[in-house]
Amino acid sequence: MLDLKFIRENAGAVKHAIAVKGVTLDLDELLQVDRELLELKQRVEAMQAERNANAKLVPKATPDERPTLIQKGKDLGEELKALEPQLRAHEDMLRQLLLRVPNIPHESVPVGRDDSENVELRREGTLPHFDFTPLDHVELLEKHGWADPERVARVSGSRSYLLKGDAAMLELAVLTFTMNFLAARGFTPLTTSALVRPETFVGSGHFPGGEDQVYKIDGSDLMLAGTAEVPVNSLYAGEQLPLEALPMAFAALSAAFRSEAGSAGRDVRGLIRVHEFRKVEQYVLCRADETEAMRWFEAILANAEALLQALELPYRVVQNCTGDMGAGKVLMYDIETWVPSEQIYRETHSCSYLGDWQARRTGLRYRDEHGKLVFAHTLNNTGIASPRILVPLLENHQQADGTIRVPAALRPYLGGREVLGQGAAAAVTAS
Repeated sequence: MLDLKFIRENAGAVKHAIAVKGVTLDLDELLQVDRELLELKQRVEAMQAERNANAKLVPKATPDERPTLIQKGKDLGEELKALEPQLRAHEDMLRQLLLRVPNIPHESVPVGRDDSENVELRREGTLPHFDFTPLDHVELLEKHGWADPERVARVSGSRSYLLKGDAAMLELAVLTFTMNFLAARGFTPLTTSALVRPETFVGSGHFPGGEDQVYKIDGSDLMLAGTAEVPVNSLYAGEQLPLEALPMAFAALSAAFRSEAGSAGRDVRGLIRVHEFRKVEQYVLCRADETEAMRWFEAILANAEALLQALELPYRVVQNCTGDMGAGKVLMYDIETWVPSEQIYRETHSCSYLGDWQARRTGLRYRDEHGKLVFAHTLNNTGIASPRILVPLLENHQQADGTIRVPAALRPYLGGREVLGQGAAAAVTAS
């Protein structure tokens, strides 16, 4: 949510953001509702002032004047009462329109329609060269008996996954390694519930607009979040934090659920696009200072890159264009990791800076050095998301016999094993 005063004074910039981000919103309608609401409020205030002044005259009035004054007070009261629904309707309408106003993109953001117009910034790591015919991740899972897609589909439907044996342990190793890695870099570990109230989606900016991606719990006001960003963003909703409480940096582990509406026919095979997964999310609350926020943006991006480097995976960093960055983002980079079977980079991480757009929605403020209440700034980035990360992990580290070489960073979490898979010697690193 943007400050209403800012919108009034910078309508041109806001209209530009609406256009380049592809948001469906008529800003002129919003401004018209705002003007009408201001007029209504002024009218109500004038009538209240008139009623109060009239009430003060009653005790001093003559017996002949008093009935007229009393009746005038009643008439003003009825008029005010009649205006209340109109006032509330305008306030509700204005709030709903404000919730759809996008953030202003950073000046460095390229203008584009969708992810095809994102800009590659750099590539890191060396692409694997196989002197054998490599398998894709589904074939690798089947070869070792590490998955059971038919049985899990009977239990949980399509786009579900089940990992067995070493693959299950590998998934846990990746998640635990990520949590330890981020904790060592000063991030407070959190385990959060995916069960959240609808207002948390409004606070994070996923509502309005993303309702079709969310699972709802029948008979309850709870829903299932698709990222720990949603609950963590609302942990301090409505609070006034002291300056010394900031910054706050979290590594939040949670289950995540996405309906994947609109993705019919896309990535139906394997682990790329599933309804339920596990995710470690980096989430930062900091002061309302863009310079400080950009340092955090670079820090959480560097964390994600360092994790991929530790997993010995080649990747590239792309800057998202205006049409692929979401309404609330000021700046957004994606990290895409190499998938050998497809010969493409696949998105595995997303790094975002949102200014005070989320904090205004949740009412999260802090007192600055002058004691003034200011809305905080927020950032988020994927630490790791599984099972998607297992796709490049299995494929890039496969060997000629179908076994999987374990990156050195993960070996302590797998009993020191250097290789996973059938026929593997289960080699253990010397301690």
